[in-house]
Amino acid sequence: MLTYEMKMQGTPSQLRKLDSAIRTGRFVRNSIIRAWMDREIKSRNDAYKYCAKLAHNIEFPWAKQLNSMSRQAHAERAWAAIERFYKNCKAKVVGKKGYPKFKKYQVRASVEYKTSGWKLSEDRRYLTFTDGFQAGTFKLWGSRDLHFYQLKQIKRVRVIRKHDGYYAQFLIDHTREEDKNLTGTQVGIDLGLNHFYTNSAGEKVDNPRFLRKGERKIKKLQRRLSRTQKGSQNRSKARNRLGRAYLKVSRRRNDWACKLAQRVIQSHDLVAIENLKVRNMIKNHKLAKSIADAAWYKFREWLEYFGSIYGVPVVAVEPAYTSQNCSNCGEIVVKTLSTRTHKCPHCGYSADRDKNAAINILKSALKQLSTTLGHRESNASGENDLCLNGEIHKSKPTRKKRKLSQ
Repeated sequence: MLTYEMKMQGTPSQLRKLDSAIRTGRFVRNSIIRAWMDREIKSRNDAYKYCAKLAHNIEFPWAKQLNSMSRQAHAERAWAAIERFYKNCKAKVVGKKGYPKFKKYQVRASVEYKTSGWKLSEDRRYLTFTDGFQAGTFKLWGSRDLHFYQLKQIKRVRVIRKHDGYYAQFLIDHTREEDKNLTGTQVGIDLGLNHFYTNSAGEKVDNPRFLRKGERKIKKLQRRLSRTQKGSQNRSKARNRLGRAYLKVSRRRNDWACKLAQRVIQSHDLVAIENLKVRNMIKNHKLAKSIADAAWYKFREWLEYFGSIYGVPVVAVEPAYTSQNCSNCGEIVVKTLSTRTHKCPHCGYSADRDKNAAINILKSALKQLSTTLGHRESNASGENDLCLNGEIHKSKPTRKKRKLSQ
C-alpha cells in the first residue's frame, strides 16, 4: 500500500463541516469502546452491527450523516485497540497493557472513508465528499500525481486535520519495486548522539538536531501561550502557532531521515543496524530529548521500507556487547561511555569506538543471515508501506505552484 498526501483548500464553512465529520468519527469510536466495556460487543462483527444501531438511534441524529463505510472504518479503529489490549494480556507484557481509552478532542485528528462517500474529479485535482455532511468540493495541492493509478486502486481516503490545515491521504493498492545495480559493499551502522551514525567503513554522519535548533523559537511561543487566557481566541491562535512550529521540526526530521535512508540503501547490498528499544531508552530523562530528536526509529523504518523496494536486506541485530567486543579478536574490552577509542589489550587493535561497534554489527548480521538461511527481521512498525509523506517520487509534479494568500 502507498499513501499519498495532498493539502485541501476550501472555504471556512466547508472546513467546519469537515470538523463535524471528524467529531462524529470520534463519537462512533468512543461509543464502541463504551459498548465493549458494557459487554455489548464481543467481536468485530458486533462492532459493525453497533454502527448501524447508532445510525438509527434518534438520540444521535448526526451519526447517520457519516457515511456507512466511514462508520465501519472507525469501528475497525476501536476494535484494533481492543485486540491490541487482548494481545498484550495474552503475551503477559510487563507494565501497562494498553487498556482502550476514549479519544478526546485534539487538533490533530482524522476521519476515514473507504470506497464510498467521496469522489475524485477527472483531472484528479478536486475531491468531493458526498456523505450527509455535504462538505462539498476541495481543491488538492501537492506534488503527487494520482493519474498513475486507477480509481479502483484507491482503497481509502483519510481527511487529517493538522495545525496548518487539512490534508487528504489516499491509500493506494500498489506494490512499488525499483531496480538496483549491485555495488558489492555491505555496511554496518552504529547509531549515536554525537554523530547520527558511524558505519563499518568509518564514515560519520552528523546529527542534525532539528529540535535543538528550533528550540529557541518554540520556547518563545510556549511563553506566549502560557500568558494567554484560557478559552480566549488569542490562546487558540497562540496554540496554533506553537503547533506549526513543532510540525515544521517534525517534517524536517522526517524528510532528512527519508533521504539519508534512501542513499544508504542505494549505495549498499546489505545494511545491518541495531535493534534498539527506543521506547525504553527515552525513559532516561537526561537523554530523552536528544534520543527523541535523533529519530533513530524513523530512520530504521525508512531503511526497511526502501530495502523492500530495492531488494536490499536490512538486518536488525541485538545491540548487546557490540561496543565492548573487539571486532578484530572477539575479546571483551570493558569501556565506559566516556571512552571513545577502542584499544584491545589482547591483540593491540585500536579504532574509534563507534566504528568498532559498527563492524561488530555487520559481523553479527552476516552470522545471523548464515544461520537463518536469509531470514531477516523487517517491518518493525507494521506500517512502513504507508510512510510515504516525505518520500521523493521520480515522476514530475503536475501541480502548479500555489499562490500564497496575502
